[in-house]
Order: sequence, then C-alpha cells, then structure tokens
Amino acid sequence: MIAAPIPPDDEARLQALRALLVLDTPPEERFDRIVRFAADEFDVPIALVSLVDRDRQWFKAKVGLDACQTSRDASFCGHAIVQDAVLVVEDALQDERFADNPLVTGPPHIRFYAGAPLQLPGGERIGTLCLLDRQPRSLAALDLGILGGLRQLVVEALCGQEAA
Repeated sequence: MIAAPIPPDDEARLQALRALLVLDTPPEERFDRIVRFAADEFDVPIALVSLVDRDRQWFKAKVGLDACQTSRDASFCGHAIVQDAVLVVEDALQDERFADNPLVTGPPHIRFYAGAPLQLPGGERIGTLCLLDRQPRSLAALDLGILGGLRQLVVEALCGQEAA
C-alpha cells in the first residue's frame, strides 16, 4: 500500500476544513440526500461525503458503510485531494497504490473508487464525494460530469450557499 500523500498546503487545507465547523457533527439531510442520489444514480453500494482531517477521513454522509471514519493513510480520498480532477480507480487490485490496502483486502473490499475532490472557493481541497463498489468498473464522460455536478452541490452545502 502506498500511503496517501500529504499535500504541500496541508496546514492551510486543514485550517479551511476546521473553519467550516463540520467535523464530527451529526448527519444532515442535505448531505444524506446527495449520497443517496449518487448511490442510486451510479448503482454503487457505497457513496460518501468524506472529509480528510489530519490523521483520518471522516464521513459527513454515507450510504452502505457502517464506519464513521478510517485512517487517512489508507484512504483513497487522501490520494484524490492532491489533484483537481476526479480520481478513478477502476480496479484497486490492479493499482499498486491500493492492491494491498486493508480497505481492499478486507471489509469493505473496495475494487472500484471514484472520488471528486471538494474544492472550496479559496482552492483548498478538503475531501471528496466518492463512489465505491466491490467489483471493478469504469465511468463514462457523462458519469464524470454528473459526479462533478453532485460534488458542487456538496461544496455549496458546506459553504452555506444555495445551489444555483
């Protein structure tokens, strides 16, 4: 397993995340509705709003997963936040970053991951809206567009903005 990289601006990213005052808050319907829609739209068993903290990824909203958080080192989302584009891992067992990851070799047995980075207006990428499946798969360009639109809804909800 290759541990999730730490972006060079991690301290500023963490400050922006903490300023939202959302970590460890109760579930909220506006986020839950988005992950339910994403799970249904993409026909995946797991969909999450994942926020990447210093040592963990914490799930603000989730479908199909009991855990509330996992280690940042083992997180797919930790890899996704170091880039602007959606990170798509079509088959985690074939990807050297994840093949021996405990989230792949054990529960929840991730094979497919697509994570759309949640980028705040200041440019900080604080987490992802992500899709997970227990079987390999891919996403078409239209799918990436839909995921990007849902990601923007999450960012607007986090920042207290109304969706346009």
